[in-house]
Amino acid sequence: MSANPLRSSELIQMVLPAEGQPGSGTSYAQEAWSPASFEREQIRGLVRQVFFASIAQPVRQLVVSATEPEIEIGNLCRQIGHALSLETQESVAVVSRNSGFIQDAVREKKVDRGGESSPLRQISMRVRSNLWFVPEPWSMVESRQMVTNLSVYARVMELRREFEYSVVEGPSAGKSGEAAALGQLGDGLVLVLAAHSTRRATAKKIKEKLEASQVRLLGTVLSGRTFPVPESIYRRL
Repeated sequence: MSANPLRSSELIQMVLPAEGQPGSGTSYAQEAWSPASFEREQIRGLVRQVFFASIAQPVRQLVVSATEPEIEIGNLCRQIGHALSLETQESVAVVSRNSGFIQDAVREKKVDRGGESSPLRQISMRVRSNLWFVPEPWSMVESRQMVTNLSVYARVMELRREFEYSVVEGPSAGKSGEAAALGQLGDGLVLVLAAHSTRRATAKKIKEKLEASQVRLLGTVLSGRTFPVPESIYRRL
């Protein structure tokens, strides 16, 4: 782990390598160490600590939010959902803000709906027996400018009824209060920082704002960390 601007003994810390690093395209079957295998181990550890470490305060619905809107977290949310679906037999939903690919797949009937009668599952993409990719449900009730806290609350409760676990791709925590509002409805929030662009002061301010809103901050992810080791060295590890 590297130095983290939000370091705390109570927070889960995770580091993800930058895309394009040697070995970043390694398949799941390969056992040799690489940034890709390191990333998978980090995500697996995050899943186990977030969802299964606390009996007193169980997490069923996790919100993932970035410090800045430029940080892409959709793929991270899908990876967390996939890792979670391997750890449990219960239903897992990943809620994506970029839902175009999900809606297109469902519209073209290229995905398995599994005979589901649930309205929410009918508009979702089933990717394995217990894992669904779900379009952001509150964006479909009314225009983005008119979405109310009540409508978001209703959709979040619908997610809870339909799925045992859910990983929600939230808006940027640094640009509006939407992330805090969503974090209040969920069981906790994980904050994603960019290794080479997120300023320490910015991260600290966001952390304080989330805590003031009584959002349960579970941990941080430092994304885009580079590992300055030649590829030839990776191959011998």
